[in-house]
Amino acid sequence: MATTLQIGGWISGFTVRQSLAVIAAGAVTGAWLVAALSPIGSRLGVPSIVACRAVLGHRGAQILALLLFLTNFFWIADNNVIAASIVAKLAGGGEGLWAVAIGLAATFTVLGGPRLVGLADRLAVPTLFVSGLVMTIACFRIPLPDMALPPASWGDALRGFDLPFGYQITWLLMFADYSRYSRDGRGVPVAVFAGLGLTALWFMPLGLIAALAAKSTDPGDMVFGLGLGWWGAALLLLGTLTTNFVNIYMSALALKSLRPATSDRTAIWLIGGLGAAMSVMNKLLIDQFANFIGILAGIFVPIGAILIAHFVLLRRTHQAADLYPGTDGSSPAVGLWSAAGMTAWVVGAAVFYLAAYPPSLLGIAAIGGTVPSFVIALVIYLAMTRPASAKSK
Repeated sequence: MATTLQIGGWISGFTVRQSLAVIAAGAVTGAWLVAALSPIGSRLGVPSIVACRAVLGHRGAQILALLLFLTNFFWIADNNVIAASIVAKLAGGGEGLWAVAIGLAATFTVLGGPRLVGLADRLAVPTLFVSGLVMTIACFRIPLPDMALPPASWGDALRGFDLPFGYQITWLLMFADYSRYSRDGRGVPVAVFAGLGLTALWFMPLGLIAALAAKSTDPGDMVFGLGLGWWGAALLLLGTLTTNFVNIYMSALALKSLRPATSDRTAIWLIGGLGAAMSVMNKLLIDQFANFIGILAGIFVPIGAILIAHFVLLRRTHQAADLYPGTDGSSPAVGLWSAAGMTAWVVGAAVFYLAAYPPSLLGIAAIGGTVPSFVIALVIYLAMTRPASAKSK
């Protein structure tokens, strides 16, 4: 993903070595969390947003689906802007127009169905790999600046950790989708970790180096400053298109979870079209990217803790039918609301934001929100949930 480069560029306030350590810690642990949950998809055979009904209840999962649906517009638009930021430099024209055009290209491809998306990926993924190698070589040729900064405190390190971990966990609501068509989920965690963790360990450091060289966190400036030309454009453009295929898919699932009668074409046009239209706010989207990740992390970190508690620590099992309303419109077997899940989610999110962005009137320093939020949400859910010996239906 092009945004993986951008995350590396936003790690600041550390020496290069410290920045690389923060990136590695966040990339690995965030990928592990998603990978640990991935076998659930092959067990249940349902989308992630439906699997979350087991821990939040039917209505609670609808709130999560609505948040996913709304925030994904930012992802789609930001990806379009990232690609446009370099294409406009090389081909001319306004960035806003290019961003809209790129967004519409992704939308038309998804409208073509899984077969057309698959063909596009077969072309894009090998090209992305080659362009990634080209960028890696370019970064190794850049002399890194001597950053004479004092050693980072634990609080600084935890605040820095929030960004790469928070970025990785934005993929949390794909945990079951990766494997829900797999008969055997035993090999899925390795595949998910490799796909999510290893690519982050590769491209976040490249983003850090490119941002230092370009003295800018604008992705177009970063790859243009390395002298990559159309290789850089290929990396950002194809990374944007292939990522937005997934973003449109995730948003469509969220929308159909909220309104099952919505047709596939309507969902795709609404999501892809609105995301393309939002792309005209090009500079605002790039400038606010790190803040957006912080907002999403506060939402998803406690959800990750709750899912780990329910499916991994308590080893709860469900049937897919338990997660859907009955044909007579009756409440699902998991209930409309989960007191344990909703309490852990709300308190965990509040702890994240207070720890990461404490109000000045409290007189305390920010210590990073990920660790306290995850621990608090996990403990609350375990404490409020029935003993593991009481099996769910």
